Amino acid sequence: MTTIRLHDSLRREKRDFAPIDPKNVRMYVCGPTVYDRAHIGNARPVVVFDVLFRLLRHVYGADHVTYVRNITDVEDKIIARAAERGVSIDALTAETARWFEEDMDALGCLKPTHEPRATGHIPGMIAMIEVLIAQGCAYEAEGHVLFEVAKYPAYGALSGRSTDDMIAGARVEVAPYKRDPMDFVLWKPSTPDQPGWDSPWGRGRPGWHIECSAMAKALLGPEFDIHAGGADLMFPHHENEIAQSCCADPGTGFARYWLHNGMVRVEGRKMSKSLGNFLTMEDLRAQAPGEVLRLALLSTHYRAPLDWTEKLLEDSRRTLAKWRKLVAGVEASGAASDAVTAALADDLNTPGALTELHALAAAGEAAALKASAQALGLLTDALGDWAIAPQADAGTAARIDALLAARAEARQSKDFARADAIRAALDGAGVVVMDRPGAATEWELSPGFDAAKLAQADA
Repeated sequence: MTTIRLHDSLRREKRDFAPIDPKNVRMYVCGPTVYDRAHIGNARPVVVFDVLFRLLRHVYGADHVTYVRNITDVEDKIIARAAERGVSIDALTAETARWFEEDMDALGCLKPTHEPRATGHIPGMIAMIEVLIAQGCAYEAEGHVLFEVAKYPAYGALSGRSTDDMIAGARVEVAPYKRDPMDFVLWKPSTPDQPGWDSPWGRGRPGWHIECSAMAKALLGPEFDIHAGGADLMFPHHENEIAQSCCADPGTGFARYWLHNGMVRVEGRKMSKSLGNFLTMEDLRAQAPGEVLRLALLSTHYRAPLDWTEKLLEDSRRTLAKWRKLVAGVEASGAASDAVTAALADDLNTPGALTELHALAAAGEAAALKASAQALGLLTDALGDWAIAPQADAGTAARIDALLAARAEARQSKDFARADAIRAALDGAGVVVMDRPGAATEWELSPGFDAAKLAQADA
């Protein structure tokens, strides 16, 4: 059996993965808070840990892996956005959850085994809070219930921060009813116009952190194998999950392995609405096929920051167009190659796996390329429609021929700068130019052909 090694954020080391029960490998990934369009940063953990889900299924069997990814559908941002738009919370969360599902389908992600919504697990949250109060780890104050961080001495072990650093670096809510600024809300009161549920502490709603703990316990048990999400969730969200879950079920470790993916930057800068570089999946799907976006997301190791650039997107498109052409009409040859599997088993080394795919393509191993790429969710039949190359009409053909004639003339007169500019314009429009010694230059349209760019090309 393939040995999988994963970098555990809690232990700060790469460890051999040993599931609690090899016949029921369990993984929880933090999902979206559904109040707006998903952005590229939201998509990265879904794609990355989809590859892990595929690898676990390959090693342990598809029937022996349980993958939970939640949907947070009760949260203060949701309440505020619904009021801002003048729509009901149910209507808002239904619409945005549908958008998210469509985006992840376009990226070729497998469906999780379970996709629970927070509102479907309120009784479990209330029950967990009652246990925490009974054990002296939580307290009621002014209609709120708060977890008392001082009661969990290991608090901060995941993020590696001191209490002072955590207070200074986090959005810690200061409130007079807290015993300590680090204490966090498990339950809060709701006004008549806010969503709420009856509880021993009055009508209210859960805090964000308790939601994941309760859903994970309900579907995976008090202790399971892998908990994953973005690095931005390490503190306070995952730190709080560990504290409340371990105190609610003493003697368990909650999750055995913690995995965190790096953040996404855009053209070297932090992604931000104020900088005008905030990329939603809706925007990106209008620019490139989902498979191209998926390859771009997997091009960098998951723990490293990902710099999202136009060049990355174009390189990903070209690579996939070439691979799609090579595997057209070819059946995948069983499982992924040993080299690709070994790369993925080494802490999801997707850049290493992609290097192996390039080698298979260079060797013309089409069947092995297709099978191996599918271990990363690439070159699947479901994602291939975009790669069907268009046929050139008479006007397009005439335009390309004229540009190539102008390029040949420029080369003949040794105006290589002009010749290179024409070639670059053709490349940018998705026209594949094939120069062969002693033969006429040939061309074909790539799946990414852009007629508008061709029209702008200057001969």
